[in-house]
Amino acid sequence: MARISLVPQKREFFDLYNRAAANTVEIAQRLVQLLETYPERCEEHARDIKELEHEGDRLTHDVVDLLNRTFVTPFDRDDMYRLAGSIDDVCDHIDEAAGNLIGYNVETIRPEALAQARVIQRAARKLSEAIAQLEGFKDSRRQLIELRELEDEGDALARDAISKLFRNDEDPLVVIRWKDIYERLEEALDSCENAADVLEAILVKNR
Repeated sequence: MARISLVPQKREFFDLYNRAAANTVEIAQRLVQLLETYPERCEEHARDIKELEHEGDRLTHDVVDLLNRTFVTPFDRDDMYRLAGSIDDVCDHIDEAAGNLIGYNVETIRPEALAQARVIQRAARKLSEAIAQLEGFKDSRRQLIELRELEDEGDALARDAISKLFRNDEDPLVVIRWKDIYERLEEALDSCENAADVLEAILVKNR
């Protein structure tokens, strides 16, 4: 039977969230490196991304395990689960996008995909900055506003990239492959915004 702690483990929770957010920054950076240097060292970069995705899973597991062992939590238990899951989703979608690049035997990287990856990287940094403000429920409105602006920028990039695929009379298989990659990248950015939404709800409840 798991040992239940009646003492709030606040510091441990905030440390885990900060580590998880830092992990999203790292995996987003590796994604940019993969696209910038592709196809050179692509397998190595993909392995690094996979390992960071596993690290995200481990950190999520650690949050859940600590929640299950802690009676008094620093804020709403359901929000804590949601925040951990939304951060982990960023890593999952980046890993999927990288895996698709390799699995689909993409020969050259399209500039639209690299632009998406760079927006994801910037959004992950804003998310990390906002989560660093979580302990003490400090004001992170500026970071959250900037993150949502990046999400809008990323949505526009994805729409334009997919529209361009259909305008240019591409081979149907090429359209399918790149549409899938663009959508996985868009989902990674959407997950950053989802985490921002959860974080904002937490801050509103605890002001």
